[in-house]
Amino acid sequence: MFEPLSRQSLSGSVFEQLRDQIVGHQLAAGDALPSERLLAELLGVNRGAVREGIKRLQQTGLIAVRHGGSTVVLDYLEEGGLELLPALLIDKNGRINPAAARSIMALRSSLAPSVAASAAARPNPALAERLTVHLEALVQADQRPADAQEAAMDFWAELVRGSGNLAFRLAFNSMSKTYRQIWPLLTEALAPEFGDQANLRTLTNAVAKGDPQAAREAAAAHVAIGEQAVMQLMDRYEGAP
Repeated sequence: MFEPLSRQSLSGSVFEQLRDQIVGHQLAAGDALPSERLLAELLGVNRGAVREGIKRLQQTGLIAVRHGGSTVVLDYLEEGGLELLPALLIDKNGRINPAAARSIMALRSSLAPSVAASAAARPNPALAERLTVHLEALVQADQRPADAQEAAMDFWAELVRGSGNLAFRLAFNSMSKTYRQIWPLLTEALAPEFGDQANLRTLTNAVAKGDPQAAREAAAAHVAIGEQAVMQLMDRYEGAP
């Protein structure tokens, strides 16, 4: 189960290997981790690296140190946070988890309208001007899907920052890191969404005027296009040999 680790970023490698085994159900909820000494031997690292890796697992909600010193695996579905999304999206064999991908797109479709409405809660011409820059970059990238993808990401990052909502920003950070794991796969799949510049323009105008309802509706219509495309992609992915 355990594999010797490289000498680079030892504590991070400890964390990642144990995290992947927990979310991959090789280590089940309720299982006790081996001792620090034994883990150091199994992984081929020093105990300090193991200790730091275990500390990160605690902070992520994947393990708990019980009274008496034993370390027990927790149910990540009950205790984990959005920072686990990247590990859940791609398994150890490099294959996408379609259920995780669908869940992420559903979360995106739920959050985007609220982000837009928050950013448009009051008139914000300065934010609208910045959004327009990214929107024009998206227009200019019309026949270049990879460039359009970057422009679209920049647009939403600007909008999230403009929302002034800390929780939205942290959620966006986690989702962006996850999204970039399958970035090339989504370039063509999301092309119809990148081409939907009308809703983004409506959203931008709503931000300028301070019309949260219009912003919410435009954002919902826009991301629904991408969600449908990715859902269809995952259906084909599951059917592939």
